[in-house]
Amino acid sequence: MAHRRSFGSLDAKSKRRPIRFPVIPLYAAFGLIGLAVLATVFGTLTDIGTVRDTFGQPTAIRDIVITGKVSEPVLVHDARTGDLIRTFAVEDGGFVRGSLRALARLRLVEQAAADAPYRLIRWENGIISLSDTISGERIYLNAFGPDNAAAFAALLGPGEGDRS
Repeated sequence: MAHRRSFGSLDAKSKRRPIRFPVIPLYAAFGLIGLAVLATVFGTLTDIGTVRDTFGQPTAIRDIVITGKVSEPVLVHDARTGDLIRTFAVEDGGFVRGSLRALARLRLVEQAAADAPYRLIRWENGIISLSDTISGERIYLNAFGPDNAAAFAALLGPGEGDRS
């Protein structure tokens, strides 16, 4: 009679089921990737969920230098020519003066030159923006109301800085 030899714990392991790869999470991952691709194709074909450039191109651009402090008049100069565009007395130009303080604080934090120009832009859709040429910050002035945007739009002047 043949005597069968036992290898102890190795015999017990051979009777277990082999560990299979979990296919359900794999199918779920493929399904998620497929859904993302379908949503992208659907959005591209139907323009649903796509972001468009609503500003268009600039219609007027002027670089301005704003100088003055809280207790003195604010002077606005054309950065290119140096011409005085407008003077705001201490009691006038509340929004322009307030914007000056906010922008001056940003430049102070960045340790940038206080007399560097700001870029005033009128876009095709009528939005007025003020950009800091040093820090790159841009403020869309229409968000503060039409009167406040008009205060800066007047600094562009009629036809001033127009780009065709």
